[in-house]
Amino acid sequence: MARYTNEMRERAVRMVAEVRPEHPHETAALRHVAGLLGMNVETLRLWVHRAQVDAGVRPGTTSEEAEEIKRLKREVAELRRANEILKSASVFFAKELDRPTTR
Repeated sequence: MARYTNEMRERAVRMVAEVRPEHPHETAALRHVAGLLGMNVETLRLWVHRAQVDAGVRPGTTSEEAEEIKRLKREVAELRRANEILKSASVFFAKELDRPTTR
């Protein structure tokens, strides 16, 4: 279960952006906002970095791309399983066809 709502995450990220000019570096802004919200600094840092990647400000894989990659990996795994089943069936039926028939 998620501890924080999406609205809370978005608000926290906005707050960091708003107070960033008042601090000498991002870490200080993160500590300030995390203290105000009573949350872990590292959690907030991850949210801010994810938002920056998603906005194209920071290099990395966006959330949308990460979801697409996960979906494609599941699909590839499913197709590989289906392919193995088909290979096994093909071998089975090939043996059946090669077996001499007795009447």
